[in-house]
Amino acid sequence: MNSLDDPKLKAVLDRLHAAARGDLKFFLTHIPLMARMLLGREAPPPAEQSQQLKDVYIPISREQGRFLYLVARSLGAKRIVEFGTSFGISTLYAAAAARDEGGQVIGSELEPGKQRAATAHLAEAGLASFAEVRLGDARETLRDVPGPIDLVLLDGWKELYLPMLQLLAPKLRPGAVVLGDNIKTFRRALAPYVSYVQSGRNGFASVTLPLADGFEYSVRLD
Repeated sequence: MNSLDDPKLKAVLDRLHAAARGDLKFFLTHIPLMARMLLGREAPPPAEQSQQLKDVYIPISREQGRFLYLVARSLGAKRIVEFGTSFGISTLYAAAAARDEGGQVIGSELEPGKQRAATAHLAEAGLASFAEVRLGDARETLRDVPGPIDLVLLDGWKELYLPMLQLLAPKLRPGAVVLGDNIKTFRRALAPYVSYVQSGRNGFASVTLPLADGFEYSVRLD
């Protein structure tokens, strides 16, 4: 069974990926903000960034989505955790795998409008029973996620990748996979995270994959 072939899901994904192409207009009209983020300079607090980006999709690509689905299937993932749901494009790919594996996705989104939209998109695609999108700061909303966790997607505020990984790490099963998006675009901001997972000193083996603008693939070793 491959839920990515479900016509309902394909229709929702097609529409959302098309809508996400409008993000370029935002980036071109907010160059100072994007420059600060890209250069790793002090960015506004997550709550302020969330408000500024409330209409921006900033999704994973189709290729990344299919890769996320395949990794989840290869792991037989029963519990998938997502930091940074946005409008739910990545959540749809993860929830498709969860349906096929009898699992569940637990995501978190700081912006209320995006959280409502993501929840609606999951329902429209027939995947509502396989995913939950929690509203609020992920450092709080994901704190009580039970283990074992099979797969994590990090695609929220870049300065929080490492704190989120450290929060969830005790619940990762051996062999669990952590995927981190935007590694090349936000090279400076994500340098501490990449160093942590690639150092060989923190229980992970990791490599940056050339998918979209860099997808960090990390495996929990112990």
